[in-house]
Amino acid sequence: MVSSKARNQRKMRANAPIHVKRKMLSAHLSDELSKEYGKRSARVCVGDTVLVLRGGEGIRGTEGKVIGVDTNEGRITIEGITISQADKTEVARPVHASNVVITKLNLDDAWRKDALKRGKGAKE
Repeated sequence: MVSSKARNQRKMRANAPIHVKRKMLSAHLSDELSKEYGKRSARVCVGDTVLVLRGGEGIRGTEGKVIGVDTNEGRITIEGITISQADKTEVARPVHASNVVITKLNLDDAWRKDALKRGKGAKE
């Protein structure tokens, strides 16, 4: 983003193409993973285990598996974090990716595994 104006930054973020919005869904890695891969952050994928650092008291400190990633809204859904609706049904509560830290990576994807190994201080 080029502009320093908050209004223009929100507009650019909202109107960004989907491949750019996907890159915005990154979260910090835990200290152990950061040392192992030599990277500070990674994109959140379905199957990763994350720890919620920010949010309401009901969700802060909760650890769970990512069950959904919404690139258009910029939110992820985590197993075990729900909110009750007016008719008393439980629905998954979306959480912004910047409010979590990745504690365990889903390495089923070979491309993702290779991308993580390309870090500066990655252990081989």
